[in-house]
Amino acid sequence: MIQKLFLFLLLLTGFAATTQAQETQRVQPKVWFGVSGAANVNFYSGTTQKINSSLYAPGAFHDGSGVTPYGSILFEYRPKPVWGLMLNVAYDGRGGKFDSQDAPCNCPEDLSTKLAYITLEPSLRLAPFSNGFYLFAGPVLSMNIDKSYEYTQLLQPDSKGDFSDMRTNKLSAQIGAGIDIPISAKEKARQVTLSPFVSYHPYFGAEPRSIESWSLQTVRAGIALKFGKGHVEAPVEPVAVVPIPIAEPLVTFTVNSPKNIPAERRVRETFPLRNYVFFDLGSTAISDRYVLLTKDKVKDFKEDNLETYGAIQNSGRSKRQMTAYYNVLNILGDRMSKNPATTITLIGASEKGPKDGKLMAESVKAYLVDIFGINAGRITVEGRKKPKIPSEQPGGTKELVLLREGDQRVSIESTSPAMLMEFTSGPNAPLRPVEFVTVQEAPFDSYVTFNAEGAKEAFSSWSLEISDENGKMQNFGPYTQEKVSLPGKAILGNRSEGQYKVVMVGQTKSGNTVRKESSVHMVLWTPAKVEEGLRFSVIFEFDDAKAIPIYDKYLTEVVAPKITNGATVIIHGYTDIIGEDSYNLILSMARANEVKKILENSPAMAGRSDVKFEVNGYGEDLNLAPFDNKYPEERFYNRTVIIDIVPKNE
Repeated sequence: MIQKLFLFLLLLTGFAATTQAQETQRVQPKVWFGVSGAANVNFYSGTTQKINSSLYAPGAFHDGSGVTPYGSILFEYRPKPVWGLMLNVAYDGRGGKFDSQDAPCNCPEDLSTKLAYITLEPSLRLAPFSNGFYLFAGPVLSMNIDKSYEYTQLLQPDSKGDFSDMRTNKLSAQIGAGIDIPISAKEKARQVTLSPFVSYHPYFGAEPRSIESWSLQTVRAGIALKFGKGHVEAPVEPVAVVPIPIAEPLVTFTVNSPKNIPAERRVRETFPLRNYVFFDLGSTAISDRYVLLTKDKVKDFKEDNLETYGAIQNSGRSKRQMTAYYNVLNILGDRMSKNPATTITLIGASEKGPKDGKLMAESVKAYLVDIFGINAGRITVEGRKKPKIPSEQPGGTKELVLLREGDQRVSIESTSPAMLMEFTSGPNAPLRPVEFVTVQEAPFDSYVTFNAEGAKEAFSSWSLEISDENGKMQNFGPYTQEKVSLPGKAILGNRSEGQYKVVMVGQTKSGNTVRKESSVHMVLWTPAKVEEGLRFSVIFEFDDAKAIPIYDKYLTEVVAPKITNGATVIIHGYTDIIGEDSYNLILSMARANEVKKILENSPAMAGRSDVKFEVNGYGEDLNLAPFDNKYPEERFYNRTVIIDIVPKNE
């Protein structure tokens, strides 16, 4: 549906270009007034179960959708043709119906809502072309005016009323595009335009309630009618322009596409579990991004089925592994329950001092004692101002907020082998890792690589125009680095192979455009036999290229023996976002080479030369980083090297 709407806009753009290419004698109005109408396509996600104080649904509702009306009074101010300001005062319907659920009695239950707001929508308007096409983006301030619901269940009477705990006011955002199509003659003083538009409203800030996790996203498609008054433009004498030749910057552009790109690879992945629980600055309560069970749910908790205990919105590897991490307290409680001889020490570190740090540790202890029934005598608590291995170093002046967030934590220490990773001990010893078996889509070795050597010096940015044999174009970028890798599937889609023309479009620092062209044949090959590989991860301390010393023996005695005859070992290094891009790129490569040096010793000492090693460093590249960088636990896990052991194809 969204693709069709944007295709419609592109067609209108072409139409507008032909109509506006004619000579204009009147300056376009700077001030416009009008009205708009649209349809909101709303998508619900998250969890909703407590409707209000008198109604608690037996089965939780998660996803849903609905189509509701939108209408606004609008104002636009365009001091320049390229940019301007927009303001909409609107009625914004966000109602919908959740997907039907079955209550524990096997009784179908349904929930719908007439959610609606009065909104104030200021936006920045950008019109980069002369054909009426424009982009807009800005905040959305919403005031709730309808929060009613209808709930039905087979064995209960229907219920109507209002949701409780609704946010009266919300601050969210929108981004969209439209096109102004003149419907009045250019020479007329009164100008009228018809403007089809589409916009997207993400779930950020769009949570309707202050409890649970119900969030909504909206795609809006509609049309606006705008009125303005122009004035006659005085004729301007033409001025002769003498072109000045500008030397084209020297940039070498090449494309590398692997001959065989596996569509999927089964991976048995061992994920390290850091022995930290991070706290929000200024708080001694466990953050709500961690999965906190109720006492009656403990018996159902299973470490090998963690995906049913998710906490935050991630996808792919990030979703699996952060789900594991945000269950660290439950994994800890489960392991202590199964190993009654184990003991732990919880050491809280707070910038406010040892007293606050101890309160943080007490919060973790209380959860383990109250929810998992762990004997309090098995848990010792301490408080400190700084952790034993701090991120913030004396004399540091840069990015202190991010570093201090990483130091606001409770460390879990233990001398019990049942709790810890093999061969580990000490204050930074990780907990025993969690294992996943999954299908890895678009493995790193299948990415298509685009090299624009010299681009960092020559260009302010560059982008890619990739066209297939039929002329269908895809755009990627802009980029500032010289090397970019994209999954082959992102370009090929559902095609098995194709011949592509690739054009690099560089914007020089002097404002000129440089185009360089290449061609490449891409093949998306699904092997007849699904490969099964192994994946391990190694974690590094902040700004350190030497692996945590405990990992040396782990890599030698656990990982290296898993390297089979003729296998390929793919090693990728990463960093978090703290520090300069260029420095982090070098640091990630140093980390990857450190791991390679340890791993390649074992086959060499056994007289084997059949193992192939591939090493890459990606720095803090946000497109390839294993995790986001919003929370300290994500940044800690991005200081990593990932090791893929791919068996030889027989």
